[in-house]
Amino acid sequence: MKLPFDTDDGIGTRATLGVIVLETDETLEPEFARIMGIDGVALYHNRIPMVPEVRPETLARMEADLPATARQFPEATTFDVIGYGCTSASSVIGSDRVAAAIRTVHPKAQVTDPLAALIAAGRALGAERLGFVTPYLPEVSQTMRDRLEAAGFSIAGFGSFEEGDDRVVARISEAAIAKAAIHVAETAPCDAVVISCTNLRCLRIIPEVEAQIGKPVLSSNQALAWHMLRLAGITDPMPKFGRLFTVAGLIPPPGQLSRRRR
Repeated sequence: MKLPFDTDDGIGTRATLGVIVLETDETLEPEFARIMGIDGVALYHNRIPMVPEVRPETLARMEADLPATARQFPEATTFDVIGYGCTSASSVIGSDRVAAAIRTVHPKAQVTDPLAALIAAGRALGAERLGFVTPYLPEVSQTMRDRLEAAGFSIAGFGSFEEGDDRVVARISEAAIAKAAIHVAETAPCDAVVISCTNLRCLRIIPEVEAQIGKPVLSSNQALAWHMLRLAGITDPMPKFGRLFTVAGLIPPPGQLSRRRR
């Protein structure tokens, strides 16, 4: 017996999003699940190959795998935004090259990554002086510092766990991350604190740290989710995820116009 049926617009009636997650990442997907549970927002994940050792050369290798990974998203789906979930690799490869690689497969999608998202978030909050916390080895941290400074921010305070194994990074305790963020905020006056790396568990501690230091806290996953939603035109305020989620609009980079949702 053949049954009749009709069709509708599917899950992504407000926005359809894709995110590329590192093979070694244990944190992004659980944190995104908390943020992205919005009616009408469809979110799809793909994994990209990555070894546990986080070094400039291992991060750079992912550029070649981005098109193949992006091709694994559902073919029948038109994506509003695709995010690449690696802060350090975005710094090594460059956000423009990340976007170009993904757009070889999805030419109409807007593309972002944690570095681009943190820059957009800092501008949206009016922050200029950043406290900066990373888990990275010095050469990886320096690359990201250079990118943030090139975007017009100054690094007022800095600290790193200096851990090169992504499996260990995923197990750094929330208490240790919170303590590090508070310590860096106290070392020098800053407008916001950035906690870099999608594998650090930050989402639950952001409100606690913000309350203690009296300044916004930006994490890689939080900023990436916020930027993807805002690029897709989703401006729902969600203050439980930090002050950033009370900011609806985006400030375009100097000399550029913001892109509108299709």
